[in-house]
Amino acid sequence: MSNKIVVGTRGSRLALTQTETIAEQIRRANPDTEVVITRIVTEGDQNRHVQLNNLQGIGIFVKELEGALLEGKIDLAVHSLKDMPTIMPQGLRIGAVGLRQDPRDVLISKGQKLFDLPAGAKIGTGSMRRAIQVKACRPDLEVLGIRGNVDTRLRKVSDGEFDGIISAAAALKRLGWEDKITEYLSVDDFLPSVGQGALAIEARVDDEKVPIILGQLNHLLTFYSITAERSFLSALGGGCRAPIAALATVSDSILHIDGLISNVSGTKIMRDSERGSVDEAREAGERLAQKMLDGGAEKFLAEVEDYDTDR
Repeated sequence: MSNKIVVGTRGSRLALTQTETIAEQIRRANPDTEVVITRIVTEGDQNRHVQLNNLQGIGIFVKELEGALLEGKIDLAVHSLKDMPTIMPQGLRIGAVGLRQDPRDVLISKGQKLFDLPAGAKIGTGSMRRAIQVKACRPDLEVLGIRGNVDTRLRKVSDGEFDGIISAAAALKRLGWEDKITEYLSVDDFLPSVGQGALAIEARVDDEKVPIILGQLNHLLTFYSITAERSFLSALGGGCRAPIAALATVSDSILHIDGLISNVSGTKIMRDSERGSVDEAREAGERLAQKMLDGGAEKFLAEVEDYDTDR
């Protein structure tokens, strides 16, 4: 194969690091292929001082990349999968999913673990899902919104603006900052965002020059897991802004998925699980969503819509 592949990405240090990992995989498997990385600024990057919960719409970190794909300016786009809406633009698809990094959330503090922090300690997060789970574990902590890249958030801890922040383990590990992690938070208490820790490689449906490359990049077990998680999210009708969490794992061709949904205030949290063969990953996610809808999850989703309308 002898050609050129242009890969689009956000311009943050984490996004570039993630994309370079994918680009290097392409180069190793296809030494005659020139791989070029192009930085694209997204809406979410332009509004870095606005809290995520106040930004309207979904896909704020992917829309501009998808536009570049559709216009043929890039051949592939690399995303943190958790940023991707479940409804894809016509003409685009998730062509591959990279090997999932650690999906857990972590606490970064000045040395104290979550249950050792004093009452009233300030915890920063830009995620409603994380905020709700912090309050479920430690209702005596003050949870505040935070924006900025990973290094910016870390400085807010070292400068004393926050006593701790909640972040994704995968982000710290990919940046080589694992030593900054104070505590890995158990998925029993902190179920991660759908797709957390996984990278999505998005492509045009009709692009004939990338299928071989996509096949080289796709990690099958991760693909099964995120298929279940995204079908769970889609069946609930929830977007990236809803307080929904899920994690699917595969063992001996059996897929197990845990799911969570909460009302906006976090006073009511519903959690359940489902299992099935990897061949029915999508169906397992849908069954779990239906189980929660039957249990009253629709009220939680309606509350999120009312919350968005009022803001």
